[in-house]
Parts: sequence; structure tokens; C-alpha cells
Amino acid sequence: VQLQASGGGLVQPGGSLKLSCAASGFSLEYYGIGWFRQAPGKEREGVSWISTSDGRREYADSVKGRFTISSDVAKNTVSLQMNNLKPEDTAVYYCAAVRSYYPSLGAHEYDVWGQGTLVTVSS
Repeated sequence: VQLQASGGGLVQPGGSLKLSCAASGFSLEYYGIGWFRQAPGKEREGVSWISTSDGRREYADSVKGRFTISSDVAKNTVSLQMNNLKPEDTAVYYCAAVRSYYPSLGAHEYDVWGQGTLVTVSS
């Protein structure tokens, strides 16, 4: 049972990146998948989650209107499209899974975690 996050990198302010979370060893169907981030010296915060059963989703206020989460059960992946990136979006981004239709942005709910991918927004 494993999650693999990818797609991070260096981007200028106002730019875009798309993160991917690929599951192996289990099917993402009927799971809640969340994206979290942790900046240096800060606590891990929830960014967004999606229910793979019906597509219901939630976003943190800090990313609403800029980030879009989506899932592809056939490919066993969840993506996070990040647009209009800001320097304060710089962090290591993690994806996580929980056997729940409708989780929350609380990291404590999730029991399977990927390894993280670094996003740096800088000019």
C-alpha cells in the first residue's frame, strides 16, 4: 500500500504546476484523498481533499479559486492543478488517503501518506 506524489518544482509567481498522486497496492475507489503541505518552520496544513466515490471536494481558503483537485479512478491517481502560484505556496506537498467518503482537511484522519514533493515559488 503506497502513494507516490510527483510534479513539484521551481516556478515563478503567477505560474502553474500540476501535482500527481499515484496509488499502488490498493484502489483509490471509495477513498478520500487529501493534499497537504508543510513549509519550513510551519505545521502541516490541509490544502484540499476529494471523495473518489462522487467527486465531492473541499479547499482551504488560502487556495480557493487557484487550485483544483481531481481524481481518475481508472488510472488510480489524484491530481492537484495549482494556478496563480504565490511565494507563500512554497512547501513540501504530500498526498494522503483515508477509507472515508468525506474526510476533512485534518491530517490526523489520514492513514496512508506519500513521500512529498517540493514546490518552490520564487522569481
